[in-house]
Amino acid sequence: MQAKLSVVALSVAAAFALSACGEKEAPPAPVAAPAAPAAKPEVVVKLGHVAPMTGPQAHLGKDNESGAILAVEELNSQGLEIGGAKVKFELVSEDDQADPKQGTIVAQKLVDAKVNGIIGHLNSGTTIPASKLYFDAGMPQVSPSATNPKYTQQGFNTAFRVMANDIQQGKVLGEFAVKQGAKTVAIIDDRTAYGQGLADEFRKAAEAAGLKVVANEYTNDKATDFKAILTKIKSKKADLVFFGGMDAQGGPLVKQMKDLGIKAKFLGGDGVCTPEFMKLGGPAADGQYCSLPGMPLEQLAKGPEFKSKFTTKFGYEIQLYAPNVYDAVMVIADSMKRADSIEPAKYLPEIGKTNMEGVSGKIEFDEFGDLKGGAISVYQYQGGTLTYVETLGGAPAPAAEAAAAPAADAAAAPAAAVEEKK
Repeated sequence: MQAKLSVVALSVAAAFALSACGEKEAPPAPVAAPAAPAAKPEVVVKLGHVAPMTGPQAHLGKDNESGAILAVEELNSQGLEIGGAKVKFELVSEDDQADPKQGTIVAQKLVDAKVNGIIGHLNSGTTIPASKLYFDAGMPQVSPSATNPKYTQQGFNTAFRVMANDIQQGKVLGEFAVKQGAKTVAIIDDRTAYGQGLADEFRKAAEAAGLKVVANEYTNDKATDFKAILTKIKSKKADLVFFGGMDAQGGPLVKQMKDLGIKAKFLGGDGVCTPEFMKLGGPAADGQYCSLPGMPLEQLAKGPEFKSKFTTKFGYEIQLYAPNVYDAVMVIADSMKRADSIEPAKYLPEIGKTNMEGVSGKIEFDEFGDLKGGAISVYQYQGGTLTYVETLGGAPAPAAEAAAAPAADAAAAPAAAVEEKK
């Protein structure tokens, strides 16, 4: 009986305990954490870059590519958003070997790859035929160094350049030659779009200024022996030899002038305003003249900083057009931001509205895609360095320092780099 009561008591106690538990309030449901915002999509912006990466002008092609790499890396460090997406810029580099035929081959390759824009080509001779392919594809093209006027005279709304053209450069060089006291000149060009174009513009300006042309000679962009044509020129006793071409030919040419005892001064355009010209010309380069569209980097607001970044990153001095290539990339990026689109058809109209202060100076385009008010600077080789002489034409640019331009070393001289090469 007692055991039975114990069982009953335990049952009652258990029931009471269960009842008591049932009366307790259930714990509140945990509050869900707020959902993380969806990550913004990322899009890749591919920029085609074309220059001679092999052959006699490979040093210039590498210089151009380095300028583009620096610009792309800086853009990616900014975390830009365009069209509601984070953008990552990538460089697609191609080698056109400074050859017009190869230039069109790589141009078609970039068109087929549907890159978002083109930086290049380096040479006028490759830029001009390639520009038709880019135009047909509606692909914006900003050349950092092709100066032949024909490039922007074809009526292609996709074509722009961020340096003065050969009409501007040839005019200044012709006037400068007369200013230096020359009365007779022999002209040599390499028959490329750049070399012949610059020589033709120089001839017009020189004759208009009263200079007598006593010889017209031609070579090519692969030649290294110029003694035959220089022997003809020597008999003419010209005061000046003007060369339209690149440093790979200009250096040996000036050296052979000295070997033959030719006393005439040498004058060339941007294609020979390089450290390589001095290397190839040796002591014969001393005292000779060349020109570059734009002003010395030291005279420009952003020039000294760019030079420092460039040499720190790549470990060598600027050769020629790197500042202009950097600016060409920034022109496209700026146009994309203003259009809020990376689509060529949408940002192309914005390129023509560009109004920016680049490393190479003020960048605004006229209705043809040419740089407005392009200045030309003249330099002289002195004791193994490229010394600034004067700037002619164009509008003054904001100065980094309010002083006359100091002597510029060969690497710093390019500011608003220039022109093509083939």
